[in-house]
Amino acid sequence: MKGGDSVDKVKVQIIDEQKKVKIPTGTRMLIRRCCNAAIALEELTGSWEVSVTLVDDEMIREINLRHRNVDMPTDVLSFPMGENGKYDINPETGAQMLGDIVISLPTAVRQARKYGHTFRREIGYLTVHAMLHLLGYDHEGKLDTMKMREREESIMSMLGLPRTIISEPEDF
Repeated sequence: MKGGDSVDKVKVQIIDEQKKVKIPTGTRMLIRRCCNAAIALEELTGSWEVSVTLVDDEMIREINLRHRNVDMPTDVLSFPMGENGKYDINPETGAQMLGDIVISLPTAVRQARKYGHTFRREIGYLTVHAMLHLLGYDHEGKLDTMKMREREESIMSMLGLPRTIISEPEDF
């Protein structure tokens, strides 16, 4: 991040708990960039921590069942450690703890194919989506959904990962 940005430091811990998908080079850096971009766009200050765990479909299904009572895999889950803009503080570092993100890599691969974009964009989108949940956004009502989608696309564009371009622009 450039000097003068409002965020002092964002520590992103990434844990790979799955063996089904080989993580492409640059994926961990992309996840970190997505987390940083979400915090920067919200103009938050101070030190922050977030944990991102990469799992397979079976693991995310178990987590979904345990925490949401939904017995099926999903693409991403987020577990905020804050409420109403107040976050728990890590006593060792003094950083504000946003929470935990869990992403199913096999589902991300399938969804990238389904939606016709890259795995990189899908991982970026899932990370940004989960970060916004950790920051208090949701998609329960129409207005909330619209606000969240606008934020997601702003962050994705900022990262150079806009919605899929159907064709290259033509010279006129």
